Amino acid sequence: MIVTCARRLAVPLVTALVGALLVVAPAPVRAAADRYSADIRRTEYGLPHILAKDHGGLGYGYGYAFAQDNLCVMASWVLTLRGERSRYFGAEAMSDDPVDPVSNLVSDVYYRGVQASGVLRRVLARPAPHGPGAELRALVDGYVAGFNRYLSETGVDRLPDPTCRGKEWVGPITATDVWTNLLDLGRLGGSSSFKEAIAAAGQTPDQPVRRSPAPGSNAYAIGREATRDGHGMLLADPHFPWNGSRRFYQVHLTIPGVLDVSGGSLYGTPMVQIGHNATVAWTHTVSHAQHFTLYQLKLVPGLRTSYLVDGRAEPMGRQEVSVTVRDAGGATRTVTTTLFTSRYGPVLGSGWTDRTALALADANAANLRFADEWLAMATARDLTELRRAQDTHQGTPFVYTLAADVKGGTYFADTSVVPHVTDEQAERCRAQDDPETLVLDGSTSACLWGRDADAVEPGIFGPAAQPRLTRADYVTNANASPWLTNPKAPLTDYPRVYGDVRTERDLRTRVGLDMITRRLSGGDGLGAPGFTLESLWRTATGKRNLGAELLRPGLRALCRTRPVMTSSDGERIDVRGACATLAAWDGRARLDSRGAILWREFFLRLNGPHRRSDKPTSWWKVPFDPERPLTTPRGLDTANPVVTTALADTVRFFTANDIPLTLTPGQAQRYGAVPVPGCTEGEGCFDRIRTGEPLGEDGRYPEVNTGSSFLMAVELTPAGPRTRTVLTYSLSANPASPYHADQTELFSRGGWVTERFTEAEIRAFPRLTTTSLRP
Repeated sequence: MIVTCARRLAVPLVTALVGALLVVAPAPVRAAADRYSADIRRTEYGLPHILAKDHGGLGYGYGYAFAQDNLCVMASWVLTLRGERSRYFGAEAMSDDPVDPVSNLVSDVYYRGVQASGVLRRVLARPAPHGPGAELRALVDGYVAGFNRYLSETGVDRLPDPTCRGKEWVGPITATDVWTNLLDLGRLGGSSSFKEAIAAAGQTPDQPVRRSPAPGSNAYAIGREATRDGHGMLLADPHFPWNGSRRFYQVHLTIPGVLDVSGGSLYGTPMVQIGHNATVAWTHTVSHAQHFTLYQLKLVPGLRTSYLVDGRAEPMGRQEVSVTVRDAGGATRTVTTTLFTSRYGPVLGSGWTDRTALALADANAANLRFADEWLAMATARDLTELRRAQDTHQGTPFVYTLAADVKGGTYFADTSVVPHVTDEQAERCRAQDDPETLVLDGSTSACLWGRDADAVEPGIFGPAAQPRLTRADYVTNANASPWLTNPKAPLTDYPRVYGDVRTERDLRTRVGLDMITRRLSGGDGLGAPGFTLESLWRTATGKRNLGAELLRPGLRALCRTRPVMTSSDGERIDVRGACATLAAWDGRARLDSRGAILWREFFLRLNGPHRRSDKPTSWWKVPFDPERPLTTPRGLDTANPVVTTALADTVRFFTANDIPLTLTPGQAQRYGAVPVPGCTEGEGCFDRIRTGEPLGEDGRYPEVNTGSSFLMAVELTPAGPRTRTVLTYSLSANPASPYHADQTELFSRGGWVTERFTEAEIRAFPRLTTTSLRP
């Protein structure tokens, strides 16, 4: 049964179980739902607090609440995971994958291949920690039952979201769908980013290997020596897509006496990935480590589907994958594709010749351990227990972990699943000189991944080899390698497969470290030295542009001597108006920052392709110095002709299209109808956004599609956590929902949500509603 009530009727779960009214559940979900009970309590911005007596009930409440807000996104994503998009939307249309959009046919072939491999069945058959534990299995089963209950009660034809209301492709989900979604999340840094190459095995020999980049993030863990009151603090700023299945859903999950965790949870995953409990807070950023390697196969002469290992021929495995495709007239046909596999993993279509082929070895190909790991992290009482959870499961797929606890300690680690390739082996076995991807010689077993005695699985590094740092001041990361996690204690003693050292840091990493330095010295204008929750939030959302700070003084000097500059096609351009605008600009990317977009377009052209073959190698005046990584490179080399050309071309574009030089972020970039502040990471912006395409002739960028997504700042005090959050794209993808753009508007004007974590805080919300789910 369901009871929805105002705050005066909000009661603890045990009381609600006794006083609930009986309502007969629809027959299709009755058998599954008989086992579960949960309360869904919603506070401001519709944020759900799920209360249950066990993990099955917790998943039940979560699945129901999520379906209320985002059923259509999940329904579409389930089609993707099942390999059925071509059946409903045609083969040529693009899939709904927000990280790696490919054609529906490519997507379907890839996911059908995952099904045919039987990997999920094998993982689910394994005992914990290699396979899912009992609590996780109950959570997934409950989530599916709760999601399906909402769909059954509402009906496809009465769904509030017009996106999928009445659509033939909407239906119940299964536990297999949720497990497949988790498996796919684990593969985000490997197999899932090679869909085209895997789906086209043997068909595209001349195409280079293309993989999509994983999303990025920022994170601070601030310890007792760097906070004003000696408390541990955490800043989470994941940069994930603003649309589709990789959005975060904000949720609070509680089983009294067992689990009490609040934070961000990626769509379709019934546990919190970035969050906090009463005494520990943690977040993740995308790791620079290799989470896969490629193996170059030496093909048997005359046999393109056999390869040699230690001089002996091994035949490739074959998978026949069939996909149903609907044409424009509605007729369907079956397309069958042959996929090839090797001892290392799938054979890629890219780079396949008569003599060699490439195979993908993904360290996360059969990894679901991270789901249990997140459940265990959520119950950790301090950093010691959090580390123990990670060492037990060793499942973190492709991210760093940064954490703080109520004792004021901080922790950084790359506990991600990394192939066991030593520096010596990488050098000895390297088959191609690829600076981004490790390609090993697949013709000898001497190049197989090694193993560590403390590793939960063969072929990966164990905890003893992982880069880790524990500090009482701070640790931080903005998707750089572990080297400068804290510049006072550089990390260098780790295999190079985890990342480089003593190399140039990008501007986002540098501005993040500079923000900490200024806060600890009190030189940022935010009050006395040391972090408070207020100054942590203001630091993270300050919209600084480090590129402008480093380069604008040189540009000003150039402007004084060169009021007219030459564009790339030889036209003489008066740049005095642009120079005046940039001189008056506040150097930030706030909604009303006049000149912020002009600077971005200049900076993009400065870094873009150039036709001059004799240009200097860099427009930085002072090059990178590994002894001064936080302050180099710096300054603008005004003698480099690229500088004047970039400014002239930028001014010409603005004037030719009647775009004001004072164009602001609020005028140029939006999400739906909401203006969005912020700038790009390339410019040196910390809380960055992206739009995916250049500025249009109308003075507008395409809609924001990625960037700061779930901002969370936590102060862990002895009296309980104090937390500010904002979900930049809001809780619901349903355009008819009151929670569709409310937090986006909040983010636009620089606001935040003060989180309600304790029972007293939740009950104090004056418009509290409770949905009680009962058998």
